[in-house]
Amino acid sequence: MKRLLRLLSMFICVLLLAAPVGWAGAQAAEEPAVISTVRDQGLEILGSFDAPGGLRGYAGLAGDQPVAVYVTPDGQHAVIGAMIDVQGNDVGAEAMSRLVAGPMTDRIWAQLEDSHWVPDGKQDAPRVVYTFSDPNCPYCNRFWHAARPWVDAGKVQLRHVLVGVIRPDSAPKATAIFTAANPEEALRRNEEDYKQGGIEPVESVPEKIQVWLDENELLMADLGFRGTPGILFKNAEGELQKRNGMPRDGDLETVLGPR
Repeated sequence: MKRLLRLLSMFICVLLLAAPVGWAGAQAAEEPAVISTVRDQGLEILGSFDAPGGLRGYAGLAGDQPVAVYVTPDGQHAVIGAMIDVQGNDVGAEAMSRLVAGPMTDRIWAQLEDSHWVPDGKQDAPRVVYTFSDPNCPYCNRFWHAARPWVDAGKVQLRHVLVGVIRPDSAPKATAIFTAANPEEALRRNEEDYKQGGIEPVESVPEKIQVWLDENELLMADLGFRGTPGILFKNAEGELQKRNGMPRDGDLETVLGPR
């Protein structure tokens, strides 16, 4: 996994992988030996598709990053990355979207639903937006205020996956929200009073809540966010979309839907 992610982050789009000698006969006929090799290196294969030049395309996931793998006819070598035609088009883009986007969205959405979050808005709102939020984050506060027209109109429910990463009292403030009789009201109070210091932090963080915060922070990092807010939503096609930080004014309707 680390090897593949490192290659992707460096934008290396071509890598030849040779299958170990003698493996071919031991693999199932429908899966080339080299695909078993990339599986062993941590790549999850979700499906295959036709590709030009006698190659066979495979759609994979490295963490939450889609990865295309193109296998040579002998099944012994693979090229990892984008394949383009003479016009510069990614020939595997449509197949990758079809094979990867749906399963990836379902998986990450389920992780978000199972995380520890505070609702903000009507439960039956037609659109749900998750946001990793720190009680001391100024950009989270800006996003909270910017989203009010959508939330107050019942069009969007924000789900704040709370973390405590910015200041020493972030975790105690998140705890005060989580443990309040009405967490949604406590969250609202923190955001409305943000310039005056926000919600009063608790004196100590119970072990259970610390576990929640640690799990939320780990999920935030796993999904590629290094700061707050980290925003996730589904587009019109039901595919997962991400925003790092406060969306620009022109992007708010993309994230939150029509005003």
